Amino acid sequence: MLNNKNSYLNDEARDRPLTNPVTDEVHRAARAYRLQRVREQLVKNDCAAVLLYDPVNIRYATDASNMQVWTSHNASRYAMVFAQGPVIVWEFHNCEHLCNHLETVDEVRLAINWAYFGAGPRVSEKAAQWAGEIVDLLRQHGGGNMRLAVDKMEPEGVPCLTGLGVELLQGQPLLEQARAIKSADELELIQWTIQVCERGIQRMHDELKPGMTENELWAWLHFENIRHGGEWIETRLLASGPRTNPWMQESSDWVMREGELLAFDTDLIGPYGYCADISRTWTVGHVPPTGEQRRLYGAAYEQIQYNLEVLKPGMSFREFSEKCWPIPEAFYRNRYCCVAHGVGMADEYPAIAHAGRDWESGGYDGLFEENMTVCIESYIGAEGGDEGVKLEQQVLITRDGCVPLSTWPFEEDWL
Repeated sequence: MLNNKNSYLNDEARDRPLTNPVTDEVHRAARAYRLQRVREQLVKNDCAAVLLYDPVNIRYATDASNMQVWTSHNASRYAMVFAQGPVIVWEFHNCEHLCNHLETVDEVRLAINWAYFGAGPRVSEKAAQWAGEIVDLLRQHGGGNMRLAVDKMEPEGVPCLTGLGVELLQGQPLLEQARAIKSADELELIQWTIQVCERGIQRMHDELKPGMTENELWAWLHFENIRHGGEWIETRLLASGPRTNPWMQESSDWVMREGELLAFDTDLIGPYGYCADISRTWTVGHVPPTGEQRRLYGAAYEQIQYNLEVLKPGMSFREFSEKCWPIPEAFYRNRYCCVAHGVGMADEYPAIAHAGRDWESGGYDGLFEENMTVCIESYIGAEGGDEGVKLEQQVLITRDGCVPLSTWPFEEDWL
C-alpha cells in the first residue's frame, strides 16, 4: 500500500495502476453473504419481501450496478428481494444484460418508470400498472404474506399498493441493520477500496503545490479512483486556509498559498461500491506548521486517539458518547456533526451524537458489535478562528477494540 507520505511517487509509479488483489471467489462470497443478511432481516420483521429503489441498497442486496448517481434521483430502476423466493431486478431501458453475470439475480424485467420525468401526465396510469405487477408477485411468492418493506418511494405509489391489500413497512431500517455487520470477504473489498483511496491521497500529497486551486488538487483523488474501477465521490470536502474554518466548505477555485492548512474528507465510493472515508490535514507546500496550527492539530489528533481507545464491542452508543474526549469550550461551537458513524457502501448506521445537548435532541441508542466498520471523527477550529483541522480514521471493531483500516499516517511530527 502506498502510504509513505515522505516517499513521493516517481513518474513510473504514477503511470502504473495498482494490481487488484480481489478474487472472483471473494466477490461471489461477499454477494452471497449480503443477500442472506437482507433475507434474515425480512424473516426477523415478518416481511414477504423488500422493494428497493436506493441504488446503494440495490447494490448491497444484488450487486447490480447501473448509473448509480443518476438513478439516485431518477426512479427508473428497482429491485425486489423475497424472504423465500426470487430476486428480481427491474432495469432501465435496454439494460437487462447488465445483470447477466450475477448469480444473485433470478430474473430481470423492464422497469416501469412512473416518476414525473419518465411518465409526465401519465404518472397515475403508470403507477397503477407498476403496483399491479408488484402485487401479483407478492401473491405468487409471498406465501400469503402481504407485508412489503420499501426503502424509498414517490408518494403516488403508497395508495396504489395499499389499495391492493399491501401492508407497507419502512425498508431502510432493515437494510441499514443488514449492512452494519461485515463479513471477512466484504472486508477484503473494503481494504481494496481503501488502498485505491490511499493511492489517491498519495497522489494529492505529491501534487500539492502553492498556486494550485483546490479543485485542481481534488481532481487527483477522482482520477485515481476512476482509473482503478471506483465509482464516485460523495462530497467535495477539500478546503484550504481560511476556508477550513468553519468546516464543510466545498472545494473551489481558491488558490492555495504556502503554509496554509489544507484539509479534506475523501467520502470516496470505490471499487465494488464500497466507501473509503478518510480525513487528513496538511500544510500547503508541506512546510512546517505554525505554533497555532500545531495546537489545532494536536487537539484533533488527541480526540481521534482518545475515542479509538474508548470504543469496544458490546458498548452502547450512549456509553461511548458519554466517555468520549471532552471537546474544549473554544472548539465546541464548530464541533463535527457526530462523534462517529458506520461505513460500508456509504456512510451508514449508526451515527453517534455528541453527549449532552446533541444527544438529547437527536441521539439514539444501540450496541457496537464485532465486525462493524466505523469512522471516528474530529474537527477542531475555534468559532471565528483563522483555520481548522479535520481528521477521520476508518476502523474495524474487533473483540479487542478498534483496528485501523485506513493506514495513511498522521502528521505525528507536528505533535
